[in-house]
Amino acid sequence: MNLVDYSHSLVSIIPPVVALVLAILSRRVLLSLGAGILLGALYLNDFSFNHSASYLGGTIKGLFISDGGVNTWNMSIVLFLIILGMMTALLTLSGGTRAFAEWAQTKIKSKRGAKLLAAFLGVFIFVDDYFNSLAVGSISRPVTDRFYISRSKLAYILDSTAAPMCVLMPASSWGAYIITLIGGILVTHGVTEYTPLSAFLTLAPMNFYAIFALAMVFVVSWFQWDIGPMKKHEMAAMHGRGFDEGGDVDEQAKDLTEELEITESDKGKVGDLVWPIIILIAATFFFMIFTGYQALAADGKSFAILGAFENTDVGKSLCLGGLFGLVAAIIPVFRQRIVFKEIARTLWIGAKSMFGAILILLFAWAIGSVIGDMNTGRYLSTLVQGNISPMLLPMILFILSGAMAFSTGTSWGTFGIMLPIAGDLAGATDIALMLPMLAGVLAGSVFGDHCSPISDTTILSSTGARCHHIDHVATQLPYAMSVAFVSMIGYLVLGMTDSLPVAFIAAITTFIMVCVFFAWLSRRTYQPIVKS
Repeated sequence: MNLVDYSHSLVSIIPPVVALVLAILSRRVLLSLGAGILLGALYLNDFSFNHSASYLGGTIKGLFISDGGVNTWNMSIVLFLIILGMMTALLTLSGGTRAFAEWAQTKIKSKRGAKLLAAFLGVFIFVDDYFNSLAVGSISRPVTDRFYISRSKLAYILDSTAAPMCVLMPASSWGAYIITLIGGILVTHGVTEYTPLSAFLTLAPMNFYAIFALAMVFVVSWFQWDIGPMKKHEMAAMHGRGFDEGGDVDEQAKDLTEELEITESDKGKVGDLVWPIIILIAATFFFMIFTGYQALAADGKSFAILGAFENTDVGKSLCLGGLFGLVAAIIPVFRQRIVFKEIARTLWIGAKSMFGAILILLFAWAIGSVIGDMNTGRYLSTLVQGNISPMLLPMILFILSGAMAFSTGTSWGTFGIMLPIAGDLAGATDIALMLPMLAGVLAGSVFGDHCSPISDTTILSSTGARCHHIDHVATQLPYAMSVAFVSMIGYLVLGMTDSLPVAFIAAITTFIMVCVFFAWLSRRTYQPIVKS
């Protein structure tokens, strides 16, 4: 099929922009994504309805079938979501969720502690962003619900710790992918003073967005700053439950069970939740290493941890780890001799609870395919060409990568397009600025993906928190934009001075100023919560 080439046309950004604007204005995600997909199909086929219909059919088929076989990546993520939904429902049925929340109530005495628990878990579970958002959401949600923390705030914590941690850690699915891309760039430009791994580790402190996004999560959680739309959601969560922070919490224990229509056992133990989650994490980590080892062995290469992560099959590892976690979650249910009919009903409820997220994810993948055919990323990459001062390029690449990731809904796709372009720009202007330019791309990609309503990581963070997708996007935006401003200052100074310490000091100073502004704004908009 011959598609119209929009790689040098402003038209390439119309479908994603239409989808983004409609999603924000209408709050109907599927309708908005569908409109973007349909519009893109019409543009690509010069508004031929027959060709557009054929193209849409091929795009939809590609979500499930690829290269003559099953699209293993997409289907493994869908299967993992279903498994995790069933596992979460079983944890509720066994009473593990209630027991953990009651135990946490004796250890965690405040909203601050509940938020910090979610933030620390997000930092420590860094092997994969999908896994991070969903697993940490399952663990933290009962505790944050107990303290009437809004699901939007939990989604913000999940999203702001998942991708930022993964992009900083070499032993993660993100780290392995980025190291592979960087290795090719270094070879292309004859840079020998760094190995791909050492270059990645040198880049990590320059990733201002990831670093300060993590810092913002902990600062916001500690000082309990609710800015912009987040204030409304936090107030609604408190008033909706009808109590203040020190009030009675018995009613909250019913929240998730009522949401999922599951009769919760009163015989549950803390271990009924903790052990399945630990087994899920350990099994997933093991299979990521094992599938990576299998790939290395097939290529005749010796085993290495980073090499294993570079070659791992993330989708397969998530599914296998999820199955182990599911088995671990069903054991307490059998131990309590709950009837099989109730177990089967619970499994169906758990799977069904993920159908909405899966549908949104399929639409997001479809529009991602359309945007790729529209060459939106390639068009945006042309905007950095021309007579631009090299000292401005780290900041410009951060902004452009952010715009590309926001428009396309993918940080990995932006990495693949923009990292080689950054390497070429550095080779043509100032090779000494290569690492700052690459860091600007990495940071901008995470920022844009972080804010995009059509990003799968944004969708999965709202799924992990069980909050409305657009609510998550709207409430997270002020925090993300403030960190982006801090990052812009850091990259501007880094490009001008070529000194990481000086740039970091400038970024820290800006971050402190933003925090002071947030403190003032939070006090200005503060309304005391009165127990009803």
